[in-house]
Amino acid sequence: MICLISVLASVQAVEPKPNILLILSDDHSVPHVGCYGNADFLKYNITPNLDAFAGQGMRFNRAYTAAPQCAPSRVSIFASQSPVKLGVTRFAQPARAAVPFFTDVLRENGYWVGLDGRHQHLDGRNREAAHIDEVLVREGMRNLDTRFDHFVRAARTRGEDLEKVDQMVASALDSVPEKKPFFLYFGFNQPHRRFGPEHEGIDPSTLSLPPDWPDTPEVRLDYARYIDDVRELDYGFGKIMDWLEAQQLKENTLVVFMGDNGEALLRGKGTLLDRGTHVPLIIRWPGMAQPGSESDLLISGIDLAPTLLQAAGVSVAEEMDGVSFLPELLGRSMEGREYLYAERGWHWGPITRTDGLDFARSVTSNRYRLIYNVLPDRSYTPVDMPGSEAWISIHAARAGGKLSELHERLYFQNPRPIVELYDLEKDPYELDNLAENQAYAEIVDQLQKRLEAWMISQHDYLPLPSHALQNQKDRRL
Repeated sequence: MICLISVLASVQAVEPKPNILLILSDDHSVPHVGCYGNADFLKYNITPNLDAFAGQGMRFNRAYTAAPQCAPSRVSIFASQSPVKLGVTRFAQPARAAVPFFTDVLRENGYWVGLDGRHQHLDGRNREAAHIDEVLVREGMRNLDTRFDHFVRAARTRGEDLEKVDQMVASALDSVPEKKPFFLYFGFNQPHRRFGPEHEGIDPSTLSLPPDWPDTPEVRLDYARYIDDVRELDYGFGKIMDWLEAQQLKENTLVVFMGDNGEALLRGKGTLLDRGTHVPLIIRWPGMAQPGSESDLLISGIDLAPTLLQAAGVSVAEEMDGVSFLPELLGRSMEGREYLYAERGWHWGPITRTDGLDFARSVTSNRYRLIYNVLPDRSYTPVDMPGSEAWISIHAARAGGKLSELHERLYFQNPRPIVELYDLEKDPYELDNLAENQAYAEIVDQLQKRLEAWMISQHDYLPLPSHALQNQKDRRL
């Protein structure tokens, strides 16, 4: 592995320090950017700005967030620790006041730091009960207005506001002192569900649905509307990139584009399946990252903080657990991660279905993913979708005997398996659970032990998979 000291030396030799712009989309997984090979997106030219951006920097093909939900995922990005270790697995639970963010470290080392757009509950829900707000303030957890030089709570990027995103960025950066490097986080609302009815120019009947989605007219229409929302995101992203160039900031600004977690579509957000945590990650750093390059390293959301800190020539806080992928970004050889981990905790919703209360953990290697379902008796319901026409149509197809055996199993099996294993190379849509296949017993054992070691190291409050499986076995005897 390359010596990070030499990497830091080369970065520190660059003057002045780079500005950093972090842009997050909301509920946006890997298939939904044209540069990742999505044929529908290329056909309808959905993401021309992001595709062009990828041609100017490095595209990461295997980036994953630490949770399939907005709030814990974003906190883990800023703190470079897992949501389990941070104690933020409950929906909209902020980190403890003393937990350092990488932006705190940048600020201590001469950076102006700002946060604008949609920040998704980094310090609690935007509108909370008075007694909860009181506790958050008293415990020092509602503190974004003091740890950022610029802070806007939950600005919108939809409708008429989409036309103003470049002005939002301009207004934020207007307060940066002269000759001081800046870090700005900007969050888009898109393509979080509540997207509108529009899908101009996108014919739902022509779209290619993944094999794990039931093919109903309502599912197709829902997907077309989602794609239209991604198109809005791309338009807004392009406006910001154009503004950077017009202000002659492009050449000395490291720009990161990333999804905060997976899509709010079927088997996406709220699950530890691939589309729940596998997100786009594209980084442009003129003169440093090779244009049009790509990487297949396993990247976790918690790895972003140490990477950006080292790119700024700043030491990483001891509390941070992420692995810097700066050498890879600079085109230098590195080994990278063997495994990455994700968790699922309570999301806003009912406690009897998976769109509300579900506890799960996963470990992913280069080829395999093992998922541990702690509450297998919870019926699967897609997050943010229970009242949607798409989900209702799937129930109607089932009631009418028109749902395939595959989709019956994927959506309605109950109880779900405690352990799932998928071969991501042969089965990228995770259709065939191999956990009970004796030919894969050794792989299950290896990954389960890896997951248990991680759970212990993170002080996880859940029972270990081996304990849950033993309990299941005892009940059968």
